[in-house]
Amino acid sequence: MPYRLSAALLCVALAGCQGSNPYVASSRPLPPAPPGAATTFDASAYPPAPRDYGRYRSWTWRDGQLPTGTALTEPAQLADAVSNALDQRGLRPARNGQGDLLVSANMSLERRLRQVREDYYPYDAYPYGGYGYGGYGSVGRYHNGYGVYGSVPLVRTYEVEVMVVHLELYDARDGQAVWSTSAETASQGSQGEREDALRESVKKALNGYPPS
Repeated sequence: MPYRLSAALLCVALAGCQGSNPYVASSRPLPPAPPGAATTFDASAYPPAPRDYGRYRSWTWRDGQLPTGTALTEPAQLADAVSNALDQRGLRPARNGQGDLLVSANMSLERRLRQVREDYYPYDAYPYGGYGYGGYGSVGRYHNGYGVYGSVPLVRTYEVEVMVVHLELYDARDGQAVWSTSAETASQGSQGEREDALRESVKKALNGYPPS
């Protein structure tokens, strides 16, 4: 009896599986493509081509504007420093018309905080009394065999004024910036020392150009 009942239930289940499926698949045709889709190039779907820095051979000042200086530096001095630094990178001033690169340069005076560490030696660091300053080791870790004497670090903070050079290079064809950098130099010293520091600062700003 149980066998017959199981067989009957199996037949009923098979009959149910062979019945019609109430879920019917259907599809709709795709909408037509917009006009010009076959001939339109989507640049956003591809990575931009690497910039060819080798084609940059000449330069001119952007918008025909010479660099701006500061109260300590004449614009002509900054322009001369930039021209010399670009020349060392194989970039020559354009003789006729616009160059391959447009150059923008300016200088500003800014303030920076500097810190210096001094080693302070307490009173009992000297067998015969007294205080002392100096770099580590200037007095010595040992003093006349009296033992080891430590120092207390003393950090002093002070403010200095610096000249900051801002330099930007633009592609003359599309106007996009291809190089943007800045470097700073001390504003103290004689006129000749500031000029030397300015040239060194502009040279440092162009270190790494062209990028590899």
